[in-house]
Amino acid sequence: MRAVLMAGGSGTRLRPLTCDLPKPMVPILNRPIAEHIINLLKRHQIAEVIATLHYLPDVLRDYFQDGSDFGVQMTYAVEEDQPLGTAGCVKNIAELLDETFLVISGDSITDFDLSAAIAFHKQKKSKATLILTRVPNPVEFGVVITDEESRINRFLEKPSTSEIFSDTVNTGTYILEPEVLEYLPDNTESDFSKDLFPLLLAKGEPMYGYIAQGYWCDVGHLDAYREAQYDALDRKVKLDFAYREVSDGLWVGQNTFIDSTATIESPAVIGDNCRIGARVQIEGGTVIGDNVTIGADANLKRPIVWNGAIVGDEAQLSACVIARGTRVDRRAHVLEASVVGSLSTVGEEAQISPSVRVWPSKKIESGAILNINLIWGNIAQRNLFGQRGVQGLANIDITPEFAVKLGAAYGSTLKPGSKITVSRDQRNISRMVTRSLIAGLMSVGIDIQNLDATAIPIARTVIPTMSVAGGIHVRVHPDRPNYILIEFMDAKGINITKAVEKKIEGAYFKEDMRRALIQEIGDVAYPSQVIDRYCTAFEKLLHVETLRNSRAKVVIDYVYAVSGAVLPQMLDNFGADAVVLNASVNKTAMSVTDREGLLTQLGHVVEALKANFGVQVSANGEQLILVDESGFSIRGETLTALMVDTILTSNPRGTVVVPVHASSAVEQVARRHDGRVIRTKANPTALMEACQKNSNVVLGGSGDTGFIFPQLHPGFDSMFCIAKLIEMLTIQERSLATVRSELPRVIHKTHTIRCPWTAKGALMRYLVETHPAQNLELIDGVKICQPYDDSWLLVLPDASEPLVHLYANSNDRDWVDETSRNYRARVQAFIERQQEQHPAEV
Repeated sequence: MRAVLMAGGSGTRLRPLTCDLPKPMVPILNRPIAEHIINLLKRHQIAEVIATLHYLPDVLRDYFQDGSDFGVQMTYAVEEDQPLGTAGCVKNIAELLDETFLVISGDSITDFDLSAAIAFHKQKKSKATLILTRVPNPVEFGVVITDEESRINRFLEKPSTSEIFSDTVNTGTYILEPEVLEYLPDNTESDFSKDLFPLLLAKGEPMYGYIAQGYWCDVGHLDAYREAQYDALDRKVKLDFAYREVSDGLWVGQNTFIDSTATIESPAVIGDNCRIGARVQIEGGTVIGDNVTIGADANLKRPIVWNGAIVGDEAQLSACVIARGTRVDRRAHVLEASVVGSLSTVGEEAQISPSVRVWPSKKIESGAILNINLIWGNIAQRNLFGQRGVQGLANIDITPEFAVKLGAAYGSTLKPGSKITVSRDQRNISRMVTRSLIAGLMSVGIDIQNLDATAIPIARTVIPTMSVAGGIHVRVHPDRPNYILIEFMDAKGINITKAVEKKIEGAYFKEDMRRALIQEIGDVAYPSQVIDRYCTAFEKLLHVETLRNSRAKVVIDYVYAVSGAVLPQMLDNFGADAVVLNASVNKTAMSVTDREGLLTQLGHVVEALKANFGVQVSANGEQLILVDESGFSIRGETLTALMVDTILTSNPRGTVVVPVHASSAVEQVARRHDGRVIRTKANPTALMEACQKNSNVVLGGSGDTGFIFPQLHPGFDSMFCIAKLIEMLTIQERSLATVRSELPRVIHKTHTIRCPWTAKGALMRYLVETHPAQNLELIDGVKICQPYDDSWLLVLPDASEPLVHLYANSNDRDWVDETSRNYRARVQAFIERQQEQHPAEV
């Protein structure tokens, strides 16, 4: 059997180690990852290896040559012009693959039983067998779901946390029959997981998942790289060591001198031709390459030191990576999780702080303390984007420096000379962050249409009219008053997709930002008539005569956070009476308690003025809470059902879009009006996209996020919602209290449980496996439905926190109480079992 070694990767998340080295050539225990893979293939009698190369191909080719020194026959296929993707590069060598063959990733460490997997493939008469494994936290990997016969029935490529229905992931190792390559086009970029396997699934080809026992680590980032070394030293994975084991857990190469006063704990590896000086202390977990010199009194606490490095007297290395040929001078300190690229110099008594990355061939002067990566900017967190945009503590996480870099990263994903809009709420912190974003965008040659302090619905409305590539909106977070939320929109005004978010994150973390020439620096313009454009679009979608005849009186509470408060003026133009409360801007954002107090006050004002209703507007024009004529507040699930009822009464047989966790009152109301309900994932972008993609959508959203009227713009809009509500109530000759009294009585309870990130995937798999498939809905999280009524329970992992949310819904209060209690206990017990079985991981 032949094997295809996928060795084309550049290892961008392993920078700075892979600036001058392809990822498969990064050493583990002083041998390249690719060599460990070849040793594994050899153990399973696979001696013909074809390596597909793209990034720095000569490095791997020069090392292995024809493979004879490694006991295999090596041939090479180089992608000359552009990468063809994981499947495209294999299609490119189809003529060499005339029988069952194995594809294996060049950037993972494993000791899987390949022979057993091949036997499984043949026994199942499979066309494509994916070798799978179980991991505690599958968010970074492609999840594969199989049935009881191990046949694959679903793929999820790098799911969000709420999409994790299993913890069984694709390891990038496949056993394939040559005919599957016929499904792929020639000389076209394509991917196994995204293109070929979904196509095979759709065509009904026999495709199976073999869940392998043993060790597997995707060496995809620096933390995983260090962990793989430590696991190998602890013999958690079967790898061949390059040196003789001189004592239990200590491997030492040839011609190496270790001073008699040095102290070495095991496990440790010391390569060939090394010199270990007097009184050196080497802690267990240390890996030292070939031709390394360690000066007297140096202290090594689990570093990984590559070939040819020089470590001076009294230097201290702690759980760091020192790349090829680097010099660490006397008394220098390189601290935990930091990385020093090849051929760099760390001067005497210099210090590299934890997690700092130094690119190759840099010099750190004597005595310097390096707290930032040695390129541009500060250290960033692992992911920029959460469930909704980029968010963090105001002026602590979201600082001017951070915003400049974020703006440059976003701009670098766009073509030079592109235009984008920038808008914000009226707070000073948002003004500061916005100006910093603008500076970063200008620095990479992006032109700015500055909408200044503008309600976000206005920004979403004008973006499609301005020939821009997208937009950014900055505001105080709707639910966390000390947080800033930065949202990115596409050219239609919809929040950007996960794929675009990943591009921005890639530019940010790789610090891969272009720099515009002085004559190419971006420009800033302040477009006029922005509010007029919104008002014109707003007015076109209303029956103005109905509003004029309504003589409605509405009380609007802006909660001291007003931006673009055009609604009172518009209602006045329509002949309605708008009474405005708390319209000034308070420097301090309102707490939840403060807002509740203002809501009570609003109810009293509505009653005293005999108004039709009141509304508390929040989230810079997106969200609202209603107060009916009797002062009763309407929010959450009741507000969702009320809006669906009023809109469908005037638009029968219309379509409404709501998130997966919304109450079943929505379906019950829709049935009254022959309406259709579409459920989406529980995030704002999914709601926006579904409202745009589906026909005849008259309303989208929920009481938690706000409501979408897709004919106006793709986002949430409390201002238009208020005007539309006045129109609907006038036409229908109803009051809010009347509508509320006619809503279905549905019991809808929520409970939140703490759940470690590493237990979420296993929990979802457990729920899927312990319930009949016909009772499950897997839009987002796991929804367990009763077959004959609207009763269901949803377990939804939180996308941003180590939590899971339980939603119980039914017309029967006793069912809700009992089901909620049972599943709370069941989920809690499962999490506790996971903690007992995997204490270190959890």
